[in-house]
Amino acid sequence: MRSINKIILALGSVVLLSSSIQANEVKTGANLYKKCAACHGVNAEKHALGQSAVLNVMEEEDIVAALSGYQEGTYGRGMKVLMKNQVSALDVEEIKVLSAYIVTLKP
Repeated sequence: MRSINKIILALGSVVLLSSSIQANEVKTGANLYKKCAACHGVNAEKHALGQSAVLNVMEEEDIVAALSGYQEGTYGRGMKVLMKNQVSALDVEEIKVLSAYIVTLKP
């Protein structure tokens, strides 16, 4: 019985470690940006759907303000609803990490 408990404990530890690693991977800027690249371009160089600003020329604090504003519904014009849905699940830290990553894509 003890060996079964040890196996269960070991498996539980592996699952917790694995989920912790995955959570940390998700919070990298590059991983967070993957969702954005389809519309904004691999290097954040495109006007998304021909309507948005080019992200890779923006300052980090402006990107943070834009993403936060989209979440709150206080920022944007025609893309407001679409972007609100895209950024709704991001927390404050993820917005900061994503914004910091985007500025590294400057031309």
